[in-house]
Amino acid sequence: MSTSPRVRWAAGAGFTAAVVAAGIMISVADAQAATLFSADFESGASGWSKSGGTWSVVADGSQVLQQSDAGSQRAREFAGDTAWTNYAVQARVKATSFGSAAGVVALTARAAGATKMYRLSLTGGNRVQLEAMNGSTVKVLGGISQTISASTWYTLRLAVNGSTISGTVNGTSVGSATDTSIASGRIGLLTESAAGRFDDVVVDSSGGTTPTTPPVTSPPATTPPPTTPPPTSGALYVAPGGSASAPGTQAEPTTLASAITRIAAGGTIYLRGGTYAFAQTVTIAAGNNGTSSARKVLTAYPGETPVLNFSAQAEDPANRGLAVNGNYWHVRGIVVERAGDNGIFVGGSNNILERTITRFNRDSGLQLSRIASDTPNAQWPANNLVLSAESHDNADSDGEDADGFAAKLTVGGGNVFRYAVSHNNIDDGWDLYTKTDTGPIGAVTIEDSLSYNNGTLSDGSQAGAGDRNGYKLGGEDIGVNHTIRRNIAYRNGKHGFTYNRNLGTMTISNNISIDNTERNFSFDGGTSVFRTNTSCRSGSGSNDKIVGDSDSSNQFWSGTNGSRCGTLSGALGWSYAADGKLVVTLGGRVVTP
Repeated sequence: MSTSPRVRWAAGAGFTAAVVAAGIMISVADAQAATLFSADFESGASGWSKSGGTWSVVADGSQVLQQSDAGSQRAREFAGDTAWTNYAVQARVKATSFGSAAGVVALTARAAGATKMYRLSLTGGNRVQLEAMNGSTVKVLGGISQTISASTWYTLRLAVNGSTISGTVNGTSVGSATDTSIASGRIGLLTESAAGRFDDVVVDSSGGTTPTTPPVTSPPATTPPPTTPPPTSGALYVAPGGSASAPGTQAEPTTLASAITRIAAGGTIYLRGGTYAFAQTVTIAAGNNGTSSARKVLTAYPGETPVLNFSAQAEDPANRGLAVNGNYWHVRGIVVERAGDNGIFVGGSNNILERTITRFNRDSGLQLSRIASDTPNAQWPANNLVLSAESHDNADSDGEDADGFAAKLTVGGGNVFRYAVSHNNIDDGWDLYTKTDTGPIGAVTIEDSLSYNNGTLSDGSQAGAGDRNGYKLGGEDIGVNHTIRRNIAYRNGKHGFTYNRNLGTMTISNNISIDNTERNFSFDGGTSVFRTNTSCRSGSGSNDKIVGDSDSSNQFWSGTNGSRCGTLSGALGWSYAADGKLVVTLGGRVVTP
């Protein structure tokens, strides 16, 4: 087995890791399937059409779409294109209540009408079922028993490819069947005699042939005449050989710097694939904002991988790669590498950074901090979402500062990392450091994420005196009440999870820490609350240290593995395969070594 595992990303959130007793095998990489549609409801539920029920966007960790009437016989929200044929749709789904045992909360595909579709359903009878619905007839194509908890999110994935219909829940197969009754149709969210919540909907072409329609969330505008700029609310196209004075059409692409200043709220910048060579920081300036209902989107052109390369920069704190200092932007599907400091720097608020890869930069790969030393606390970056991102092999010359992800020193509240992977960075996987001279930062949430092999680069080299933790959660005896849930720390060079002198009341729940060099869990102070955490080792190692509110739902390391080392509840689950390998599921995506 390689000493530096690759990580293979497919379109959509989440991943699965196979952990062996003496090593971890994880596969991460550029998406092979095109993303056709995504919705996280942070800016509302535009683009969806309602049929029945009481729907609204509410807060549940992040913004989610809720259907609140458990007495409603049938409620639906549809999105996408009726011509879609072969695709996969994935979402986080929570059944908050059932009106009866026959109630369902479901994700649907190929919705050819209000009552004709394929469904993957959480049921009031504690089952997950793959179903074909046609009028009043519902045919069960497959199913498994599953306790459905009203407080638990389940990641459902429904794939339709020709006559093959298949589904998974939290990465576990619900069934695969042959059915030819529905050829095409939209996606949907559905409840029957139940109430439920939905989040992080992603549609990709991994179910089969890519539909011919463009991405539904941000369709390109009609191409204008070459001498006329495109509509300010439409789309701009950027290519490595683009010209700043070009109109930004597909035929005549512009430059990234030009497009950033020209795009209007609600518009989309499409980056064509290829390598973009930069010697200076590319900046989305403060004040260059979208709105909560009309974000500005900077995204990879479907099926292509744009790489922003800053290798011409010298190592210097001023030499960042992409600086996102505006508000309400959605940056998606780009690679940023070899910057002289951070790969992606986020100084703005209410942004989404999705499926980005930051690598080989000379400070933290992706960092949230204030724009300037005189930026007031009220303008520190807040309410940003880092989703399905990867950060690896970031290293500074001193070997002490380059983390995978950092929200430290000067950040506001409400920042969230979800389904993110940090590995082989020279310092920490995550760094939430605080300093006395700037005071406490806002509370950060890290959930459903993975940190491994930090402190050692992928080529096996180490340098300097980096901390080398998986998740470093504080600094200088300042209390900040972070939420750290459903994460994995594996074989990091120091601790897996460490309070790092954060004396606050953090929520540490449903995490697993395996074979980190020193402690798997290291909390020497504070009043944090620990629930359902598990610590495992393949051999001997340092005992965990826990100060705070810890009950019997946890299993910490004190020289032996306990019986709970094979079971963990919630979205993070693990089990032993027939060959004895320990299989960990995170976020519902299956990734093979």
